[in-house]
Amino acid sequence: MTTKTAAARRSPLANLKPLLIDVGLPIGSYYLLKDALGLGTVAALAWSSVGPALRTGWSVVKKRELNGPSSLILLVNVAGVLLSFLTGDPRLMLAKDSGVSSVIGIGVLVSVALGRPMMTSAVKPWLVKGDAGREAAWERLLGGSPEFRRAERRFSLVWGAVLLGECVVRVVGAYTVPVDTMVWLGSVIMVVSMVLGFLVSGATGAVPMAHLLIAEAGGTECAAECAAEQDAPAAPAVLATRAAVPAVSAGPVVAAVAR
Repeated sequence: MTTKTAAARRSPLANLKPLLIDVGLPIGSYYLLKDALGLGTVAALAWSSVGPALRTGWSVVKKRELNGPSSLILLVNVAGVLLSFLTGDPRLMLAKDSGVSSVIGIGVLVSVALGRPMMTSAVKPWLVKGDAGREAAWERLLGGSPEFRRAERRFSLVWGAVLLGECVVRVVGAYTVPVDTMVWLGSVIMVVSMVLGFLVSGATGAVPMAHLLIAEAGGTECAAECAAEQDAPAAPAVLATRAAVPAVSAGPVVAAVAR
């Protein structure tokens, strides 16, 4: 592998690094604090929110923009703290389990309305695959392809609608279905929602984005390769031809071309 090729392809871990920091680290720290270190739910949520809070503040101050994933995790943790104070009615306990889904769903839908689809940070690493050529193609498509931007928005729109719909279904079920039934039915609803989200968002968003991305990156690579093939071998080929073919005067050549 040449140095140029190695530089053009980053490791998948490096490409996923922002998502791991903004989402994976806070979630992992929550379970570590709660299950391994024995902290209460509120304390674990509060401490695991420190990282997202710092990341969100740094993004606003330094970049003048909102870090979508970290701000969403922060919002979810705050909602979790507030919901943890709800106690008493078993049906209310079942209903509050869907509160986090509703917060995420609303956050994703708002990000689409603001023109900054939040789920893009989740799908981009899987489409770009750490390839510098695809990374460049992604930026070009974002800036110049309305079709690509529509597919990007659809991907987030589907997930926002699915998560919000899951919340509505679980709340309705919590107050209409017997409690014992809803205890296991809530998990079924969540799994079905996730499967539906993956299928629909993939078909309407991720797959069209992948096709456009591959076509854009492939077209650029093909143009570069064609230019290289035309330029690089030209000099040696001309020299070899001239060495093998006897010299002729210009007169017969011109006459032949004229005929």
